[in-house]
Amino acid sequence: MFREHLQEMVEKVEGSKAALLMGFDGISIDAYTRPDLDEPFDIQTVGMELSIVMTQMSKAAELLEEGQVQEVAIRADRLTLVFRILSQEYFVLLALAPNGNFGKARFVLRMQVPKILKQLE
Repeated sequence: MFREHLQEMVEKVEGSKAALLMGFDGISIDAYTRPDLDEPFDIQTVGMELSIVMTQMSKAAELLEEGQVQEVAIRADRLTLVFRILSQEYFVLLALAPNGNFGKARFVLRMQVPKILKQLE
């Protein structure tokens, strides 16, 4: 159901590996991984592990009275992750290679959010 949106994100962003729609409870709603990757990539595990971090970041922003977290990016040596918060229950994640197009990833995520939210209703 959501796979089309996730696949579109991955295909539109150079250097992307996978996309994931997940609940903050760590339960995956849907995912798409680029089929032509040289190495297997487990976006489900990445999302599960980081859902806890995302929950804590949202709570911290709330405690600081800074409003809702909208977007988070994590850059590691071999991976860049861009999270976009959809609601208090869900987030979407796009995983990129280090040389992936980070700016376009942010743009594509922002454009896909309304489409995904409409389907979540």
